[in-house]
Amino acid sequence: MKIEKIIFATGNNDKMTEIKEILRDFCDNIVSMKDEGIDADIVEDGETFEENALIKARSVWKQTGQLVISDDSGLEVDALGGEPGIYSSRYMGEDTSYHVKNKSIIDRLEGVPDEKRTARFVCAAAVIFPDGSEKVLRGVMEGRIGYEEKGSNGFGYDPIFILPEFEKTTAELSPEVKNSRSHRGAALRAVRAEIEAYANSDSK
Repeated sequence: MKIEKIIFATGNNDKMTEIKEILRDFCDNIVSMKDEGIDADIVEDGETFEENALIKARSVWKQTGQLVISDDSGLEVDALGGEPGIYSSRYMGEDTSYHVKNKSIIDRLEGVPDEKRTARFVCAAAVIFPDGSEKVLRGVMEGRIGYEEKGSNGFGYDPIFILPEFEKTTAELSPEVKNSRSHRGAALRAVRAEIEAYANSDSK
């Protein structure tokens, strides 16, 4: 069974660019909800990344019956009690720029030393197959929060998230390097393995 198309339940263009890069040698027809003309008002009212990823995927699958992937991801800052967490995209309001959000996090960590600025990016990726079966996988990238925004690659909280391996923010890394280590890259590679198993199953 060949995977002809994957619908990704997002309207975020930056995220779609990243997703296509991660899965580019697996499927060359990865489309967004917008590409499919799906205008769903999805309420992400889950209490975990996994629940929210499934909410989005199920909404799109119910309208298409096709293979759908979605993800819910965010930043957890330990010194802030895990904030912004599942509210990362809505932190300080959905229309608030990430420059403002990033500055707020840095300001709230004023005086906090490096060893206590630990944080992680979390990504839960859900896949729903045409037969309605579901899988949810998680990827995590550990790091710490910097003292200022650095880098022009990436998006969201990337300019303040330092990856200790490089002592650079994820916005300072090339897309190839970032995706090879990122939370989303790990989650989507796990999803890819599930899709390959599904496609190769003798029962499909």
